[in-house]
Amino acid sequence: MLTREGCPHNVLAIKDALDALEGKWKLLIMLSLSTGNKRFKQISKEVGGITDKTLSKELKTLEANKLIKREVHNTFPPTVEYSITQHGTSIEKVLDSLFNWGVEHRKQVIGK
Repeated sequence: MLTREGCPHNVLAIKDALDALEGKWKLLIMLSLSTGNKRFKQISKEVGGITDKTLSKELKTLEANKLIKREVHNTFPPTVEYSITQHGTSIEKVLDSLFNWGVEHRKQVIGK
């Protein structure tokens, strides 16, 4: 994958991925939504430590990148639910790999 011959293409692909998933919150939001549709406050509680303003911004970015879907239900007051799109489910392999790497990294750095 990371060969000199394909370097410009590789850099562009990785840059696109980082642009879509940058920051400490987006992957945690995706992890929260991986268990099913959620409302704003449910995501906020599961992610923990994120402000409402930041969560709102991150949800908009994830939606713009077609990783999640925002659905407004015709209720009073309106109910809004977020879910992972089919394209967003492709992140599952990344999350699994990141989890496994994180466990090993933690052992190396902390010894636990």
